[in-house]
Amino acid sequence: MAEKSFKYVIVGGGVAAGYAAREFAKQGVKPGELAVISKEAVAPYERPALSKAYLFPEGTARLPGFHVCVGSGGERLLPEWYAEKGISLILSTEIVKADLSSKTLASAAGETFKYQILIIATGSTVIKLSDFGVQGADAKNIFYLREIDDADKLVEAIKAKKNGKAVVVGGGYIGLELSAALRVNNIDATMVYPEPWCMPRLFTAGIAAFYEGYYANKGVKIIKGTVAVGFGTNENGEVTDVKLKDGRVLEADIVVVGVGGKPLATLFKGQVEEEKGGIKTDAFFKTSVPDVYAVGDVATFPLKLYGELRRVEHVDHARKSAEQAVKAIFASEQGKSVDEYDYLPFFYSRAFDLSWQFYGDNVGETVLFGDSSPTSTTHKFGSYWIKDGKVVGAFLESGTPEENKAIAKVARVQPLAQNLDQLATEGLNFASKI
Repeated sequence: MAEKSFKYVIVGGGVAAGYAAREFAKQGVKPGELAVISKEAVAPYERPALSKAYLFPEGTARLPGFHVCVGSGGERLLPEWYAEKGISLILSTEIVKADLSSKTLASAAGETFKYQILIIATGSTVIKLSDFGVQGADAKNIFYLREIDDADKLVEAIKAKKNGKAVVVGGGYIGLELSAALRVNNIDATMVYPEPWCMPRLFTAGIAAFYEGYYANKGVKIIKGTVAVGFGTNENGEVTDVKLKDGRVLEADIVVVGVGGKPLATLFKGQVEEEKGGIKTDAFFKTSVPDVYAVGDVATFPLKLYGELRRVEHVDHARKSAEQAVKAIFASEQGKSVDEYDYLPFFYSRAFDLSWQFYGDNVGETVLFGDSSPTSTTHKFGSYWIKDGKVVGAFLESGTPEENKAIAKVARVQPLAQNLDQLATEGLNFASKI
C-alpha cells in the first residue's frame, strides 16, 4: 500500500484528538499538513455523553449532536469541518505498530504513515473481567462502556430487555452513572462493589453515604464488600445471573462492568520513558523522544500546583492538555515560548437530578458541610480537604455556576483554615469570601 506522509499526525480519535485538531486550525495549520488517525468509525466526540444522555429514554443525545467541542461550549466539529480545514480524518484505522526512530506508523490494514511531529492521544481502554479469567465473562449482554459502539449495544439491550434486571459491577464513575441511567429506563438495577463505599478514590464515607442513600431511594440496590466471580448463561450464550464471592447469586438480563481503565501506551513501550503507568512528559507534553508529544489519559505530566508527576483520566485534562501541546508545537516552530501547564484537577458527574463538581486534591483531613441527608429537598452539600492547615480540595453537590467557581478558586488559592469546626459551620460562605 502507498505510504502517506504528513507534517503532523495525531494518533487517537477521542476528546484529546478533537481538541488538538481545533487548536491546530486556530494556530493556522496548512491544508494537507495534519492527519487524525482513529480506530473509531466516527469523528471525535464528547465521550462523557455515552454514560449520560446517550442512554436516556427521552431527550436522548445522538451524533452529530455531541461531536467535539460542544462539551466546553465550543463549535461542533463535524466531519465536514476537518475537510474544510484540509485535515485528513482517517477513521476505522487502527495503528498496530509505531516506530518512533523512523517516524513511521503502520495500520492493521497494512497502510504506512510517516510524520514529522507525532501527538499520542490514544486514551484509555477498559479493564475487562475476562482479563482476570472470570468464568462466563465473555457471555452475551455483558457490557463495557468506552466507545460509541459499546453504547449502541447497551441501548439495544435496554430496549430488548424491557423492565428487566441489571447488575452493575463496580462502584466508581461508570457504576454510578450507569445504574442511574438503567433506573431511568425502568430497569431493575443492583450495584456490586468490593469497597466499603462508592467512588472511594474521591468520596469520603460522608459524601458516599448521601449518594448510596439517594440511589437506594431511587430503587437501586447496593451490595458492598464482595465481587463478581462468575456468570451463568443460557443456551444462547446470554448472561442469566451473576455469582458473587460471598455466595449470593443475582439474576441478570444485562450486566454492565465498570472496574477501571488502563492507558493505551503499549504501542510505544520501550521507545519512550514511562512513569506511573503513563508516558512521561514535561509541562508542554513533550515526551523523552524528540518531536513526540503525549496528551490526555496516557500522559504522566508535572502537576505544578502540587510539585509532582501525575496521570489524570478526565475529559477536562484531555481537552486542556491537547491544546497546550499544540500551542507548544507552534511556539517552538516560531522560536517563541508558552507558559508551563498549570492544571487544577477537576472532576464532575451528573446522574438522576444530581450534579457534583470537585476541584483540587483529596488529601488530608475533611469536613462535610450543608445538608447531606439523602432525603434533602435541596441536596446541596459539600466537603473541604485540609492539609497542613490549608484547604487543598473542595467538593460541591448541586452548586450554581457561581458556587462552583468559588470552590474552584478555593482549591487554586489554598486559603488557610485553622479551625475545622468553624469551616464546617461556614460551609459555602467560606468559599464565597475568597
